[in-house]
Amino acid sequence: MSRSQTTFRNVFRRAALPALALGFIAFFGIYAVVGSNGALAYGDYQRMLARQQMHLVQLKNQQAVLANRVRLLDPNKVDPDIADELTRKQLNVVNPNEVVVPLK
Repeated sequence: MSRSQTTFRNVFRRAALPALALGFIAFFGIYAVVGSNGALAYGDYQRMLARQQMHLVQLKNQQAVLANRVRLLDPNKVDPDIADELTRKQLNVVNPNEVVVPLK
């Protein structure tokens, strides 16, 4: 039984496919940790989620204020105070130094 001659070309041929496979595995493994959707981006997503939830709360509060104003402007029963406020604003008879004194 004769032993074939071990040359660089033979070693390279036998090692090329496993090396290429390890390269692909390493690439995808690193991308899974460091990539834009990787494990390290999880904290960033948590911060963005918290910021968006705070923004949502602010928008809900604005929506509640606007819904209240719409309710006060119901055509069947308009609130006199809101009608006075809007009329004075439209006719430009509002003085910046005015003080509103609530009666309730």
